[in-house]
Amino acid sequence: MSITGSIVIYVIIWWIVFFSLLPIDVNRKKFKKIEGEDPGSPENPKILKKFIFTTGISLVLFLIIYYLVQYNYLNLRKFLM
Repeated sequence: MSITGSIVIYVIIWWIVFFSLLPIDVNRKKFKKIEGEDPGSPENPKILKKFIFTTGISLVLFLIIYYLVQYNYLNLRKFLM
């Protein structure tokens, strides 16, 4: 797996995990209503915490996929031929 391919795979995994973690641990505003604001927007989205968790989870998933590809446990080329 090339460096470019590895970076692309990691970024794709990172975004999928990030969007999966976004709705977790969100407290919605219930009674405060500001004009022009979405009533379902979170008061504190805890983005930094989600970035850190996303990076860790993505790293573990990427290392598993990298290991499987490097040692030919996950070889899609033999299925295409």
